[in-house]
Amino acid sequence: MDLTAAYGFRMDWIVSFVAVARHGGFSAAAKAVFRGQSRISEHVADLEKALGVQLFDRTAHPARLTPEGRALLPQAEEILRLVHNMSAGGEVRFGAYPSAAAWLFPQVVRRLPANVRLLLVEGPSVDLESALVRGDIDLAIRPVHPLVADESLTHEVLWREPLTAVFPEKHPLAGSPAVSLKQLAELPLISIGESDGPRQFESHLAFASAGLSPESAFRTNQPQTLLSLVRHGLGVGVTNELAVTTANLAGVRLVPIADPGVERQVGLFTRRDSPPSPALGQVIEAVRAVTG
Repeated sequence: MDLTAAYGFRMDWIVSFVAVARHGGFSAAAKAVFRGQSRISEHVADLEKALGVQLFDRTAHPARLTPEGRALLPQAEEILRLVHNMSAGGEVRFGAYPSAAAWLFPQVVRRLPANVRLLLVEGPSVDLESALVRGDIDLAIRPVHPLVADESLTHEVLWREPLTAVFPEKHPLAGSPAVSLKQLAELPLISIGESDGPRQFESHLAFASAGLSPESAFRTNQPQTLLSLVRHGLGVGVTNELAVTTANLAGVRLVPIADPGVERQVGLFTRRDSPPSPALGQVIEAVRAVTG
């Protein structure tokens, strides 16, 4: 077999041809593989020109395979199957905020086959959104709030966890069985977020839903920084429960928040226009297995 003949063919021609055949038309194929209909038509036309045959009867609605197209389809599907199997491994860039990474990442790694390499990229929620949009990471584990602004991203909720108050150990409320948002709103608060302006983080939304607007003494995205500020008597913290499960709690006390619905929702975010590779699909299934 003369392998140089294969150089004249492009894989996206074969992908588009199979998509039109499987999905019953050019428009349906375009939606299925996240490409423009004109691009799908170009790919099929280029493949027909390279082969010297017509693969679809375009006078039919929807277009249907010609005898030559029916003969080619099993071979084209076999090519895609072989490529899929060869690409089942690979590297996946796993974006997560620090406390989720500490808990989730090791468990996901342990569930993956040896040919899938996971690269950890940690960062604040807003930075993870930007990185995912740019294509610097393949998925992001981040809170649902603040909401993403880019419509190219989609997500599924993985888990919900309560927010908790963090008091210095000698604070009068440190031994309470629970505290209310109203009590917390009267204290200097150290909350999740950024210092460069308001963002709709969970703690801010919880207070706003209760008709409260406390002033934040400090904001930080780092759990250890929040705990250190509380430990040194600079305020009372409000953070998600997972953030403090692996932290140094010396000198502080965690107190549940009594108000209902004061929680963080954490999601798995991916790009809507980028179907997962086999390796990314395996990572997503591992994440679901851990968090389900």
